[in-house]
Amino acid sequence: MFDTIISPFKKLTEAGLALIALAIVLQVIFGGSVPFVGGDVIGTITKIVGDLGAQGLVGLAAVAVIYSLFTRK
Repeated sequence: MFDTIISPFKKLTEAGLALIALAIVLQVIFGGSVPFVGGDVIGTITKIVGDLGAQGLVGLAAVAVIYSLFTRK
């Protein structure tokens, strides 16, 4: 029963990650301003990674938790 509840959320997460990957590719191909993407995706990801890196051990722990959530089967 728990799997039937979680399955749609897993599919939504996979779709979201695919859209982020597509936005990154489009921004690399077309440059900084892609009208239908709606923002600076690469800049946002770079800022998030920089913020996590600035937090030292806490940032590393946060990355580990996020990684484990995405790779859990």
